[in-house]
Amino acid sequence: MDVVYSVYGVPIRLTEERWQHIADNKPYMHGHYESVLRAVERPSWVLRGYAGALVAVMPIARQEYLHVVYKEINQDDGFIITAFIARKVNKGMTVWP
Repeated sequence: MDVVYSVYGVPIRLTEERWQHIADNKPYMHGHYESVLRAVERPSWVLRGYAGALVAVMPIARQEYLHVVYKEINQDDGFIITAFIARKVNKGMTVWP
């Protein structure tokens, strides 16, 4: 399990189970483990997600953006839910910066 800190200073966990879920369901994500962690620590944008989740977004190539969905439970705990690559960013949902 790895822990990184969100832009709000909350420790965010990426468990082995969650990473396995991401990699099994989205095989193209296999080589992006470090990028997923980096996106939470140093995103270009943080978007409002569903059900209180946040989405850290980081460009990884021309017109390709890594989206990492995570939840901050409180100031001391949070976890990554999933991650995927998309061609667009819904900047209308931006909550940070």
